[in-house]
Amino acid sequence: MSGHSVEKIGGTSMAATATLFDNVLIAGRQGSDLYNRIFVVSAYAGITDLLLEHKKSGRPGVFARFVADEGADGWREAMEAVRAAMRDRNAQMFARADSQREADAFVDMRIDAAACCLGDLARLRSHGRFCVKEQLTTVREMLAGLGEAHSAHSTALLLRDRGVNTVFVDLTLWHQQDMQELDERITKALRSVDLSSTLPVVTGYAGCREGMVRRYARGYSEMTFSRIAVLTGAREAIIHKEFHLSSADPKLVGTGRARKIGRTNYDVADQLANLGMEAIHPGAGRGLRQASIPLRVRNTFDREDGGTLICGDYVSDSPRVEIVTGIRHAQALQFFEQDMVGVKGYDAAILEALTRHGAWIVSKSSNANTITHYLSADAPTVTRVIEDLQRSYPDASISAHPVAVVSVIGSDISRPSLVADALAALAGEEISVMAMQHQIRNVDVQFIVDVAHYDSAVQALHRALVESANLAPEGRRAA
Repeated sequence: MSGHSVEKIGGTSMAATATLFDNVLIAGRQGSDLYNRIFVVSAYAGITDLLLEHKKSGRPGVFARFVADEGADGWREAMEAVRAAMRDRNAQMFARADSQREADAFVDMRIDAAACCLGDLARLRSHGRFCVKEQLTTVREMLAGLGEAHSAHSTALLLRDRGVNTVFVDLTLWHQQDMQELDERITKALRSVDLSSTLPVVTGYAGCREGMVRRYARGYSEMTFSRIAVLTGAREAIIHKEFHLSSADPKLVGTGRARKIGRTNYDVADQLANLGMEAIHPGAGRGLRQASIPLRVRNTFDREDGGTLICGDYVSDSPRVEIVTGIRHAQALQFFEQDMVGVKGYDAAILEALTRHGAWIVSKSSNANTITHYLSADAPTVTRVIEDLQRSYPDASISAHPVAVVSVIGSDISRPSLVADALAALAGEEISVMAMQHQIRNVDVQFIVDVAHYDSAVQALHRALVESANLAPEGRRAA
């Protein structure tokens, strides 16, 4: 395959069905122009929250209520809420009654099958001697795939109703006797599809031996998207989101002040992923970069704009800050041991404890007798890390306190006065800098500030380094 694009649609964009068809799926195309595209779709906004648990609030969905073992009514009620939400979505989208009935029948079939499976496990669990904890990971995988199966199937039907030759590619199937690797499942599913005359709509979840949710959490659809692009040799990978990739959060700095980035590279994308920004999952970006496939991030609601193009070899024409962002709630873990100087092994022990407790490392610094890690983790997790380390190093002084991390990022930020200008901007707002991290590669500078100063720090740095700068839209290629 060649000359085609692989395009991923996020959940919020999926929920704006009419706009999605007008701006992305059809967007004025006719005939052969409709094809040579593969679409990988997320579940409609809110559906995965109902199936698993709410991504932000933690409100329990089907999976969380099943794990809680709160009786048959709990998870069954949650499952019926999913069925109702999917059917409501179908009712809003379909104009043809026959297509809606077909979509509803698909939902009922998948929901009934999943409920039957959970019912069997629940009955087994009720016997006491049987422990189904080992099966809960598989249950989570199975439930996650229901959302993408619904959205992909319905989208394929809607495209068919508009005269597009569409195929629904279901990667969600999870059979114990068919535990394929992800790449193998994708290759087999797309092998017979003629992209020149067929438009595949592919589920963002793929049932495979690795376990997509287990390995990639909620970033699994981007991994599916990335692997499809790599395996099919796409000319370009495109992510459709509900916003532009901007120089800062428009809600924070103002919609008139935030600027679309336009061009950047995978190094910048990695820094954004490290800070938890939803540009692209780091594993997905890695695969595209290694295959030399450019990634474009487009705004679903801005049909005419080309979005931001991310390439492996792009560097801005002149040093400039492309984005100001960060982590509002981080933890600074400080490990002090007077006898550390000249002794090896401390770094490895701390890293092992952080890995064991799943604490995400944003950055670290060290001197003769102190190692500080800046973590994207909640306080209870950091407390468990400290308890582990204190048992191994009883004489060490180990502490943690909340901080905010504000980062200025760009493909080349080597302007000599940049740090001085940044510090002056922060000082002008009476913001004290607790620490600063500046790497030799000149891709980012991180400022550690008090949590209460996060908003004002982002605003000050954006004014000084982005709004006051003369931003060139194009850049040079790295040698």
